[in-house]
Amino acid sequence: MEIIDYNSDYVICVKPIGLDSESGMILALKECLTGEFYPVHRLDQNVGGVMVYARNKKAAALLSQVIQEGKMVKEYVACVHGCVEPYGDWEDLLYKAMKANKRFIVKQIRTGLKKAPLAYRLIHSSDTSLVRITLHTGRSHQIRVQFASRGFPLVGDHKYGARDKETAPMLYSCAITFPFYGKEQHYESLPKWAL
Repeated sequence: MEIIDYNSDYVICVKPIGLDSESGMILALKECLTGEFYPVHRLDQNVGGVMVYARNKKAAALLSQVIQEGKMVKEYVACVHGCVEPYGDWEDLLYKAMKANKRFIVKQIRTGLKKAPLAYRLIHSSDTSLVRITLHTGRSHQIRVQFASRGFPLVGDHKYGARDKETAPMLYSCAITFPFYGKEQHYESLPKWAL
């Protein structure tokens, strides 16, 4: 596992595809560094990329507050089927079907549903499009659902409509920015397929 940076309060690392954000990543971090690690956000098991873990309870509380206040900016790269517009700014209502563990976009406001905004820009396009996405919220499967619902399923995302030979969605948490003790922190890493 790649460690990008660490100090006494947090560690920035790259989560490999296949590890869960909580127990699996905690064990992997303990193989690299000593001490305790506290998850403050998550990535799906089949998605890799940049994550931050607190190294003490005070830092965990501070980072959790940053997230709750919407001050942590998470950016992703994704490869999607089709040719998307150069820019997009979407806001949808997402509904979770519990039995299928799948999300859907709904048009009618229902109790308990929250808006899920994201913005993207096109980096490169051919048969597929490479996009960079800024999430304004962190709803489960949000990026996957919002692109698939518009006819652009992520390459490798068979749950949401892709029909290709890839084994995992081509989605990667490429950057994270957050304030910590009054200073803006920014960390970035790209997968080989996005270079």
